[in-house]
Amino acid sequence: MSKLKKKFSPMANADLLAENADEVVQDYTKLQKLVEQHKIEQAPRLNVLEQYFLSDNTGILTGERRKDAEKADHRAVHNFAKYISQFIVGYLTGNPLTFTHDDKDTQQAIYDLNEANDADAENSDIALDLSIYGRAYEIVFRDEDEQDRFLTLDPKNTFVIYNHDIDKKIIAGVRYYDTVDAENQTVNHIDVYTATHLHSFVIRKGELSSVQDIEHHYNDVPIIEYLNNKFKQGDFENVLSLIDLYDAAQSDTANYMTDTNDAMLAVVGNVEMDGEDAQKFKDANMIHVKPEMNANGSEGNADVKYIYKQYDVQGSEAYKTRLQNDIHKFTNTPDLTDENFTGTQSGEAMKYKLFGLEQARAVKERLFKKGLAKRYKLLFNNLNILGTKTHEYKEIDIAFTPNLPKSMKDNVEVVNLLAGTISEKTRLGLLDFIDDPDAELERLQQEEDEQLTRADSREYSFTSQTEE
Repeated sequence: MSKLKKKFSPMANADLLAENADEVVQDYTKLQKLVEQHKIEQAPRLNVLEQYFLSDNTGILTGERRKDAEKADHRAVHNFAKYISQFIVGYLTGNPLTFTHDDKDTQQAIYDLNEANDADAENSDIALDLSIYGRAYEIVFRDEDEQDRFLTLDPKNTFVIYNHDIDKKIIAGVRYYDTVDAENQTVNHIDVYTATHLHSFVIRKGELSSVQDIEHHYNDVPIIEYLNNKFKQGDFENVLSLIDLYDAAQSDTANYMTDTNDAMLAVVGNVEMDGEDAQKFKDANMIHVKPEMNANGSEGNADVKYIYKQYDVQGSEAYKTRLQNDIHKFTNTPDLTDENFTGTQSGEAMKYKLFGLEQARAVKERLFKKGLAKRYKLLFNNLNILGTKTHEYKEIDIAFTPNLPKSMKDNVEVVNLLAGTISEKTRLGLLDFIDDPDAELERLQQEEDEQLTRADSREYSFTSQTEE
């Protein structure tokens, strides 16, 4: 039986496990094995996915493709990966996420934290990492100004460790990186975050040099793992082979066009021509054929033509179109160059065409919210210790709004039809271009009061003139 050819290690998305946090922190050998496992089995996959997003498609750019050195060897790269990720990320987080809480003090705390950390950009970065790598990591910490911060971490050198329970729990988060010291020697760093401390390991020349323990007050592991789906797959990971095939097909087309320009010229017939004559004709980019005379005194036959492989234009283009359609189909992303997709359409009509992406979005949102809840749990744990107010993270309502093109005319017509059936505040909230219905109601009331004031003023002026 032939061995199944896989692009990545079978353990590329496996959970890294340990009995408990003490085992990781106190047994340096165990920690080293976990880091090496991530480097050898998981990081290569993450690097390949990043390369495809950055247009360094390894399938077409690596290896020998042409047998003959004199043949053209174009390597055409098509950045489907970036198109897919950017479309899905824009659809998911193009409209900022909203965080609401019934308690005014907690709502203000959320606003302050999000404002200080540029939460909209942070959420978009998390969504992009999820789309590329299938996982994303975020750390919550206090900076030198004693401000609570949250930032994304590079998935290529970050991972979390689970315990062996049935409902696996995160017992530690790990970030590793290298620096160069004054002696130009590479120094390895491994930071292990547990529920109570940051343990920083420094390794020089393969030997443990120092360990520093710093206490934190988040009462949980401050590294958060976000998942794109149950299998930690990126959005374009399942079509890498199709992208490779499309790159190869387009490259072969380009090679054919180049090879045609350099096609071999065949001279068939009774013609006297030596190698020197052929080279002169080639250099002059022309040829003059003068057939020899036959025995009967008549001129012989000769034919000049290029020899090249015939190109099946229709079959080749149909093949590439089929590949392109499959890439979009299996990633639930539309081809915006497709005439059947573009045109003037309402948001509702667009939703039906994005039905597959809507199903995937439901899974993405659920897992995304799980990570966001962990973020505010950590932040509130610290705020609850530092302040007198207790903030409850479980009552935060997190809402995603798909970034779809919308018709303002249709939106206004629907809102007008609801006049007299629901409150003005609710009606205003349905208008896409109004962010704060309360503020809009206040402005409406203010304009009405100003109109009444002007009307009273005109009436008073008219009455005064009449009495005179």
